[in-house]
Amino acid sequence: MDAASTLELDGAWRIKDFAPGAVAARENAAPGLDDRYWMTGRVPGDVHSALTERRVIDPPYFGHNDLKSRWIEEREWWYRHGFEYGGELTRQPGERFELTFDGLDTFASVFVNGHEVGSARNMLMPHTFDVTRAIRRGWNVVAVRFDPLHPHHWGKERFDWSSYTKERPWLRKAAMNFGWDWGPRLVTVGIWGGVRLRRHAGAKIESVFAETVSIQEGEANLDIAADITTYRGMPDVPLRLKLKLEDAAGRTAYEAVIAEEDGSGVRGGELRLRSAARRRATLRASIVLRDAKLWWTHDLGEPHLYTLTAELYAGDERLDSYTGAVGVRTIELRTEDEEGRAAFRFFLNGKSVYARGANWIPADNMIGAIPDSRYGELIALSAGSGMNMLRVWAGGIYEKDVFYDECDRRGVLVWQDFAFANALFPDFNRDFMDNVRAEVEANVKRLRGRASLALWCGNNEIDWLYDMKTAGGDITSDFYGELIYHELIPEVLERLDPRRPYWPSSPYGSDGVHDANDPEAGDRHNWQVWHGSVYPRSFGEAPVLDYSVEGVSFKNYKKDMALFSSEFGMHASANRYTLEKNMPAGGLIWGGEEMAYRNKDTNHRKGVLLMEGYTGIPRDIEEYMNFSMLTQAEGLRYGVEHYRRNPRSGGSLIWQLNDSWPGTSWSMIDYELLPKASYYYAKKFYAPLLLSLEHEPGQPLRVWAVNDGPEAVEVEAVLEVLRFDGEKVGEYRFSSDGAFRGPVLLGEAGEADALGGGDAAETAVRLRLAGGGADSGAEQTARDKAPAVAKTKAAAEFEQIYMLRDQRELKLGAAELAWSVEAGGAEASADVPGGIGSNAPDGLETQASAPGGMESNAAEAGSESEEAPTAPEFGEPASIPARGTGGEDAANESFESRAAADSPGSAVRVTVKASGSLARMVKLELPLGRVRFSDNFFDLPPGENKTVEISLPGSDAPALEAAFVREHLRVSAMNARNAAAK
Repeated sequence: MDAASTLELDGAWRIKDFAPGAVAARENAAPGLDDRYWMTGRVPGDVHSALTERRVIDPPYFGHNDLKSRWIEEREWWYRHGFEYGGELTRQPGERFELTFDGLDTFASVFVNGHEVGSARNMLMPHTFDVTRAIRRGWNVVAVRFDPLHPHHWGKERFDWSSYTKERPWLRKAAMNFGWDWGPRLVTVGIWGGVRLRRHAGAKIESVFAETVSIQEGEANLDIAADITTYRGMPDVPLRLKLKLEDAAGRTAYEAVIAEEDGSGVRGGELRLRSAARRRATLRASIVLRDAKLWWTHDLGEPHLYTLTAELYAGDERLDSYTGAVGVRTIELRTEDEEGRAAFRFFLNGKSVYARGANWIPADNMIGAIPDSRYGELIALSAGSGMNMLRVWAGGIYEKDVFYDECDRRGVLVWQDFAFANALFPDFNRDFMDNVRAEVEANVKRLRGRASLALWCGNNEIDWLYDMKTAGGDITSDFYGELIYHELIPEVLERLDPRRPYWPSSPYGSDGVHDANDPEAGDRHNWQVWHGSVYPRSFGEAPVLDYSVEGVSFKNYKKDMALFSSEFGMHASANRYTLEKNMPAGGLIWGGEEMAYRNKDTNHRKGVLLMEGYTGIPRDIEEYMNFSMLTQAEGLRYGVEHYRRNPRSGGSLIWQLNDSWPGTSWSMIDYELLPKASYYYAKKFYAPLLLSLEHEPGQPLRVWAVNDGPEAVEVEAVLEVLRFDGEKVGEYRFSSDGAFRGPVLLGEAGEADALGGGDAAETAVRLRLAGGGADSGAEQTARDKAPAVAKTKAAAEFEQIYMLRDQRELKLGAAELAWSVEAGGAEASADVPGGIGSNAPDGLETQASAPGGMESNAAEAGSESEEAPTAPEFGEPASIPARGTGGEDAANESFESRAAADSPGSAVRVTVKASGSLARMVKLELPLGRVRFSDNFFDLPPGENKTVEISLPGSDAPALEAAFVREHLRVSAMNARNAAAK
């Protein structure tokens, strides 16, 4: 047993608000204060979530309710918590009690038993207070006062530029709290991280850092460093550190006892620290692991994690211990290729990694109340779509430990921004810079041991936009925080994490002549698409925007030869359930006030222009949901596949993965954890082994393969040309010239030849790996006898369907859909071949064609229930409770567990069959959040069927009954009405 001990103080705390300064601190901090009538709230958490849970305020995400909670940021808030301490308390000089808060938001004063022990002024780092003189045996009370932000910034200098608000540059707080172009202003306050009291005797382990120095021929060299602090009165006895490294199976891979170098400089001597000696020391060990099990991203191998245990002893007494995960791997960012050209590519364990991923924003505006399961589900979904990297964007927080736990465990790399986004920061102010230095050091120490951490990045868009806005006349300041990103952070990293790559900003790569966002160097943010930025641009040149159909079109991606695209994307509607759940009845109207309020972007015209160019302008909410989702999905596929075909591209990170509230945004997964169409497209365009079609109207159909997997492979691709009515026009086969890794052009077919005299607006092409779909039994036998590389190739199931013209030009016929339901197993499956055993049910309705070949079921008087009697109004079904707006309802708490991210509950299988015409973007909907579909938003040729498994995440989730699905499921397509179940 350690001399150190820990008492967790999470859970129920008392919370109350006051007018600022109305009550003396000594009164609210007094240990004898009767706080029984204060509100109870959870820690970790925040005031907004506590008030919502207690129904003091209306759910902030419903309708315009966030406006009604603005008063919260103007009040002084107090937290109190009483606890019994019955552990050791000797009052010896070497005894220390430390109270640690993982997150205080933001200006806080901390009291223990009425004594003020310290204060905090930074939300973005943990805070530890020495409470040795304040703690007592028996009953203790911790109180925390949170000041309103206004007194801390109102008299400060206002700078030329700070996106979305002017007060935040002086405040070390999550920037998105003040509103962004995808979320509302919700200025949180409270204890958003865990709280614990820890006792130490004599000495403690401050931190342990294990890093991989090199890997050669299966042998890994690691450095392990432990920072030790000793206290006054430490006995004159030897200090030793026992180290043990165990693999995932529990086998010991390394074990040793180390100590600081002795006086002669020989390592291995005993560390003797007398009361007058220095109080800090670092113990180091350089170790060799033979036959090391390496940490890989999930697409390249196993993300193996060792368990490191470090125990600090004084003589025979164990003073402290540490346990953490260690991934043995090297990570390198190369900015020059073998030919000496500019590059931007990551190398993991010496193997090149094409970064496929997205940008991560906080998973909820109420950060403290986010359950661990939400992190688990989002990262599981990202890995499930083929992503191997997430960028933690600078306008949020340095994420909670659970985020990095999940990325470590799932083999997902992390690009970590420091928390400086889109503003000028006062690097001329000493107090501000001291605060920043403490924040940077604390977070580097906390995160540097993570296997998933691939890159530190200084800021988001500040270097680039400082130049743009200065050139445009919007900024006249001669500072932007340059000393932070180009001096302070690099200096801290050189001391604390010298082997990890650092990049000063994103985008970055300017040489003082070219724009910092130039594609020829560094990383790039492509905002020609959506925002209409005009490129090329030179350094110092005033920016130009082109708000036109052509200016915002996703076809502009093809002009972008970026070495690494770290931001690009476009809006799409949230799913129907998410919208209906979070707005008043009747609010789901295209062009209505409630829908407009969901869109926080600065110019709503951009989304209309983008749809106008690809789908046509929507006429109603049904078309808007479909058109925006399809445009986003097809646009991201167009961009990502172009980037992946570029042999110089090192990665593509879509803006953005997730939402922080139920709005319309660039996200691929909406707030209720329901993926949009783009997510299901990503499962194809982010597949490690990708087949893609490069084609423009009138040009040849060029077939590409891209292999980002661990080994070179051979592929054979099949290109099928299909009429919308189901007629197969032709088939082409293309093979790689031997095994390959990276992109390769397999071949091409002329458009006119492929169409065979037909109309491109009535034709689709299906691209698949040979060995899937309609291959014959003879081909299967041949594959079984082929070499291993061919078997690997043939075993991969992959297919994509492409249209040969933009959606607004297509001449889609009226499709009919029929579907049936059966109970399935617990495991998600791929497409299941075989029919449903019947034609479409009698009375299946079809739609008439709308102008431009598009279909509209909202034109039918807007009554979904009349068209499909079995489909309910979307809302929260009584049989399976949905997650509460703005927080987690008690009815759904059984869903929220760490296991929820790992294994889906009992699945139901739905088989959909199309007839009459190719069904465009077949969509399955249930009135339920967090539901998983094995596939969705897919194209289905007539005469074919597809089986989709539907489940709820988590082994403890309620079973999804076939009867519930049969009653509530909607199955529709852009050219087919909602179909009834068979």
